[in-house]
This record gives sequence, structure tokens and C-alpha cells, in this order.
Amino acid sequence: ADSRQVYRGMDIGTGKDLADYTIHGKQIPYHLIDICEPGTKYNLFEYQQDFYDAYQDIQKRGAFPILCGGTGLYIESVLKGYHLSPVPQNPELRDSLAHKSLEELTLILKELKAKTGSNMHNRTDVDTAQRAIRAIEIESYNLEHPMPERELPAVDSLIIGVSIDRDARREKISQRLKQRLDEGMVDEIKGLLDRGIPAENLIYYGLEYKFITEYVIGKTSYDEM
Repeated sequence: ADSRQVYRGMDIGTGKDLADYTIHGKQIPYHLIDICEPGTKYNLFEYQQDFYDAYQDIQKRGAFPILCGGTGLYIESVLKGYHLSPVPQNPELRDSLAHKSLEELTLILKELKAKTGSNMHNRTDVDTAQRAIRAIEIESYNLEHPMPERELPAVDSLIIGVSIDRDARREKISQRLKQRLDEGMVDEIKGLLDRGIPAENLIYYGLEYKFITEYVIGKTSYDEM
């Protein structure tokens, strides 16, 4: 359940660690990794549909499914059975929001979420103006097109998590970033840009991809990154 591991060629920055899926010489099958081209915008609705397809396939084969990650909203969407719909782009709405600041967009999104009854818990929605506009687009569509109830496959789950204190977590994140830089993440992003993927699309993915892309295109210095 990872919103960025779905993209091919985005390996170091997403921490795919595919070698970890080989245990004592046996390859453990994995799903929903490397299923999209970088530069596209895979979304929660697509993930939920792809998850149910994989989940039912695993069950039919008599295997035991393990959902791990990653992206909390993706996990929540299947454990809580979110009722989602594909939301088309709204060019007029996007044009009306294009010149607003991130702070203004965040306020608009909060007001819409209050009307739809959804929580403002996904901070990546307001990581960039582009992401905030898409989140507003989704909330506006859901407000105007209420979803009818539909039957979703039941997921009987046992949730296992790891609790790490704040300081230890920050240290692990710092170590992870240094490791990814040492492994060649700057070159990975340069390669994606050389393939013609627009910088704004990589920035849209957030986290390391946002800051390293801004460094590669000269928007920030290495130290600022």
C-alpha cells in the first residue's frame, strides 16, 4: 500500500527494496508495485480497485494476503471500505484556483471537507498547490455527486504496527535520506527528467522527489535541499 511504489523507475526514492521479497532463496510474490509509468497520477480510487482485484486473486489461490506500507490513506480505504468514485478533471475549477496561494487553497479545502464530512488528516493533500487543487477538485465533485452505497469485499484484518518515539523516528528518516542520496537518488531523478517526465510531475509526488527535483532543476541549492 504505497502511493509511489506503483511507479516504474522510481525505485530508490520510494524504497522498494525488492530484494527483501526473496527469503531463503524463495521469491515471495508482491502486488501493486511497478504498475504505472512515472509522470502519471495514480489515485486512491484506482488503488482501491487494484487492491480488491489482487486480494481476491490471492484468496482464490489459497494464499495468505499481507497488506503493508506505506500510505495510510490507501490502507484505510480498504480496511474501512471507503466508497469512492473516479473524479474527472474540472478545467474551469482549476483555472479559477490557479493563482491562489497554498494557504488560500488549504482554507478552501478545509471548508469543503467540513461540508462533505471528511477529515483533514492527509497532509500530503496540501503539500503543494497542485495537490491541493486536485484535492479541492475531488471534494467539490463528491459534494455535487454523492456516492450511492455499493457492496465492497469484506476484509477481515489483523492490524500490526510499530510504535517508535519521535526522536528515533526522525533519526531513522535522516538516515534513510542519506542512504538514498548515497545510493544515487539524484541520478535516478536526473534519469527520469531525461526521459521527458516534467519536473512538476515529479514535484507532485512530494517528499524526496519534490526537494531533489527542485535541486536538480536549480530551484534550490544542495544545502537547502
